Amino acid sequence: MANAGLSDPARTPLVLTVPGLNNSGPGHWQTRWEQQRSDCQRVELGMWDRPHRNTWVNQLNLAIRQAGRPVVLAAHSLGCLAVAWWAQLERPGPDSNVLGALLVAPPEVDFFPLDERIAPFAPTPAEPLPFPSILVASQNDPYMGYRTSRRLARSWGSNFADAGRVGHINAESGLDDWPFGQFLLQQLLRRFVHAEVPRVRSLPGLAQPAQVEIAL
Repeated sequence: MANAGLSDPARTPLVLTVPGLNNSGPGHWQTRWEQQRSDCQRVELGMWDRPHRNTWVNQLNLAIRQAGRPVVLAAHSLGCLAVAWWAQLERPGPDSNVLGALLVAPPEVDFFPLDERIAPFAPTPAEPLPFPSILVASQNDPYMGYRTSRRLARSWGSNFADAGRVGHINAESGLDDWPFGQFLLQQLLRRFVHAEVPRVRSLPGLAQPAQVEIAL
C-alpha cells in the first residue's frame, strides 16, 4: 500500500528496510512489509553472516543516494547500529533525503553482546540522530535490556515505543505483519504528508501490551 498523500511519486518517501544479522527471512515483518507495500524495499547490505561495519554503512549510503527520492529507514536489530553509524560518519545535513527512521530492537554491542559477531559495531554511537526517529523496544529482548533501550532512545533523541513482551521483535516473535510497527511507521510518514501528527500514548485493542510516546 503506497502513500496517497503526495501526488508526485518522486517526492513520495521510500521506505528502506535495513535488516540485522543473518538478514530477515520470509516470516520477518520487514519481508512481509516489502511484499505488501509498493513504497518499501530492502537495503542489500551483504556479508549477512559476518557483518562488517563500514561495508554496511557504505551499502546503506549507496542505497540512500540511489533512491532518488525522500527516504524513511525501517531498521531491525544490528541494522539500527548501521543507521546510527551512517549518521555519525556521513553527517547528513538538513538537505539530506533521509526524513526519519524506525529503529526496532537495537542490540547491545558494547558490553557482553549476545552474539560475538555484532561486537565490531561497538562503540554504540551516542550522538543524537539528525532526523526524527522512533526507537521500539521489547520488554524481554535478549539482545538488549529494556532500561538500556530507553537510555539509548534518549541518547539518540528518539521517541520511545514499548512493543510489549515480544522477544527480539523478529520472525520468532510471531508478529506476522506487525500492525503496531506499521502504525509507528505511519507516524513518521504522515509527518511529511500532514501538517500535524497526533500525540499518541497508547493503542487499545492490540494483542500485545504496547505503549508509545510520540511528539514528532
